[in-house]
Amino acid sequence: MKLTAEQLHRVACATLTALGSDAAEAAIVADHLLAANLKGHDSHGVGMLPFYVDSAKAGTLQPNQPAWLLNDSGAILQFDGERGFGQRVVKEAVAAAIRRVADTGIVLLTVRNTHHLGRLGSYGEQIAAAGKVGLFFANVVDFPQPLVAPFGGSAARFGTNPVCVAFPAGNTEPAFILDFATSMVAYGKTRVAHLAGKTFDDKVMLDANGIPTNDPAVMHVDPKGALRPIAEHKGGGLIAAVEFLAGLLSGGGTLQPGNARDGGIVNNLTAVLIDPAAVADLEWLRAEYDAMTAYIRSSPPPVGQPPLMMAGEPERLREQERLAAGIDISDNEWHAILAAAQRAGVLDTDQL
Repeated sequence: MKLTAEQLHRVACATLTALGSDAAEAAIVADHLLAANLKGHDSHGVGMLPFYVDSAKAGTLQPNQPAWLLNDSGAILQFDGERGFGQRVVKEAVAAAIRRVADTGIVLLTVRNTHHLGRLGSYGEQIAAAGKVGLFFANVVDFPQPLVAPFGGSAARFGTNPVCVAFPAGNTEPAFILDFATSMVAYGKTRVAHLAGKTFDDKVMLDANGIPTNDPAVMHVDPKGALRPIAEHKGGGLIAAVEFLAGLLSGGGTLQPGNARDGGIVNNLTAVLIDPAAVADLEWLRAEYDAMTAYIRSSPPPVGQPPLMMAGEPERLREQERLAAGIDISDNEWHAILAAAQRAGVLDTDQL
């Protein structure tokens, strides 16, 4: 079915409010979820609400938690999310780092123990809009079982461990927002595909026997398989690097089995923010950014293929399209969202 942005935002706000979030927090989380749907990342969109509702009921998600400051050492800022909504906690932590980086030129930011932080690229957009450069690394703990197999292995040992690199806009070119999971496909995309009864074009997963497959059921039906890392040995090294950077420097820990797995999604984040004004002339930097981006765009596409796009551009185009035409949600996913709203305490889902 096709739904409007207003419908999705309304059901998200109603569900989050029923879970106990105050109006401001519900708006922040709902805005984030809707933006993910609009940008084409349905895996991180409103379809996450059933998991959030179940997490709150189980106590692995605690509404109305701000970003709690643990360590303020000038260019180092460290926060704890106390299992609060990651969309709120990380947004607040990034805002604090943006304010600080104007004084220090560079900031090492960490956030530990926050519930699912959503689409990592949203924080890259937040930084780029402030005219700063950002590098983000996130891992996951507390999840019942790992999701991604290491390169050369068949059993999962990691979460999807995303990376984001953000660079602010030039004079003519929009911001560069590179955001990707270090698995071939995000776990949430397997949920969306499975609920819609679809398979992937490529064999991006391994079944329980370690055989490559394109069927997302292997991630949701026992015996479960694993996602595959990107780029073979290079991706296998990168996903491990992100685990160490995010889990160790934040103090939040890794997915090794000695740490608790209570069935939630708890993210840890390590980020580096840079104020470009501290290292370069901004007028030159913007002009050089525009010139290099134009040079990249000038590379002709293969015969029969559309022009190439820079990182962040597909999301901007999808947002325009979906705001105009609506957002496709499978019947199964929509029913799951409405059922979650009812479990949260929304009395009349017919009005959503």
